[in-house]
Amino acid sequence: MSHYPFSLSSLCSCFLSLNNMQMTSLFLPEATRFPGCDDTVCCDQVCRKLHQKNNMANLVEATTQQQFEAFLAKAGKCLTVVHFQAAWAPQCGQMNEVMAELAKEHAHTTFVKLEAEAVPEVSEKYEVASVPTFIFFKGGENVDRLDGAHAPELTKKVQRLAVTGSPGEAAESKTAELNQRLKKLINAAPCMLFMKGSPQEPRCGFSRQIVALLKEHSIQFSSFDILSDEDVRQGLKAYSNWPTYPQLYANGELVGGLDIVKELAESGELENTCPKAVTLEHRLKTLVNQSPVMLFMKGNKEAAKCGFSRQIVEILNNSGVDYDTFDILQDEEVRQGLKVYSTWPTYPQLYVKGEMIGGLDIVQELKESGDLVSVLKGES
Repeated sequence: MSHYPFSLSSLCSCFLSLNNMQMTSLFLPEATRFPGCDDTVCCDQVCRKLHQKNNMANLVEATTQQQFEAFLAKAGKCLTVVHFQAAWAPQCGQMNEVMAELAKEHAHTTFVKLEAEAVPEVSEKYEVASVPTFIFFKGGENVDRLDGAHAPELTKKVQRLAVTGSPGEAAESKTAELNQRLKKLINAAPCMLFMKGSPQEPRCGFSRQIVALLKEHSIQFSSFDILSDEDVRQGLKAYSNWPTYPQLYANGELVGGLDIVKELAESGELENTCPKAVTLEHRLKTLVNQSPVMLFMKGNKEAAKCGFSRQIVEILNNSGVDYDTFDILQDEEVRQGLKVYSTWPTYPQLYVKGEMIGGLDIVQELKESGDLVSVLKGES
């Protein structure tokens, strides 16, 4: 006599049609066949569904410091991702959904949700000042962090760090990532100057002198303020094997510092060393096509320097589409020239595949209409 009041084949089919099963106590071995059902494949699929819904032991919540420390200890050398969140922040809820998907893909990584205000001793220890903030641990050590609701960046960091190994291996991976960024920066323009401050407002005597020399010899250059990014400031010293600033690069190769530039100027070789100046229009066209989605803003995606820029960054982060930024405060020529190039007088300005989309108001309208993602992907 069957113990089941209805067809097991029907039961299997019903389970397969449910995408939001709430069962928390039924576990079946993957190879188990339901009694009375001859469809082994069907039963196996049911089992996988049940396991997928129940086997989320790597997505947990810590409500005390002791729980938090216990999760880190249990993970050992495997990656632990801690999401410092707040129930009142909608972007935290959205990022929790991203974490849930990542937890399915990375079974050996532990994902911890922690209310930042409920466990202040942990938040203060790791200098969490805003939510969402993600801190990455290996072997109990902090190896990386991500501030803000940026799903693509979170995914990249998890994929990079979710390998079994020591914190030293994670540090090596982080160095490789920084070197890729440095290579991109020194090739951002034919002539790149890494300095303290900007050409308009140099913040040390050496930087002021090298800017004056380049202008005197009509060398067109872009610049990067090393005081705005400590990772770049320290990393470039090792990357270039040059311990001081300013540093001048031509076509991605290190020229040298102030003394070298002075010697080249005195010998008449500076103009030949640095590439010929390109027109501003050509430079702007290159910049707006630098990435499929380019945002020209005040500051960068990690540290916006005005309210409008901060708002548009939050919208783009929540869209899930990757993008690059250009800080107009670092380059006055670009800041003024792009207004004319785009016939758009204000910032921020968003470009997709080299085409101007608009500013904050346009992006907000696209978000409200549901068209933003398709526009960012160049589909409409």
